[in-house]
Amino acid sequence: MGGHDESFEMPRKATREEMREAKLPLAYRDNCANLLIPLNRCRVDTYYMPWSCEQERHSYEKCQYIEFKKRAAKMKELRAAKDGARSN
Repeated sequence: MGGHDESFEMPRKATREEMREAKLPLAYRDNCANLLIPLNRCRVDTYYMPWSCEQERHSYEKCQYIEFKKRAAKMKELRAAKDGARSN
């Protein structure tokens, strides 16, 4: 991937049971859900104060960014394969 993302280790995935218990909406049940669960818990515990839960928020947002980059790379691969099939 390059840059500072190489040092980021993807955390383990949350189980379906954990996501259900945390009452995560279906749209948020992805590879970063295990980071969203403690972030949401921290937000509730601190009454959504903007200066609290910074570390949890940063970890979650970085995970989302890396997942986005993976999807973008995969889409680029698929488009290249599709364009290559057309030219033949």
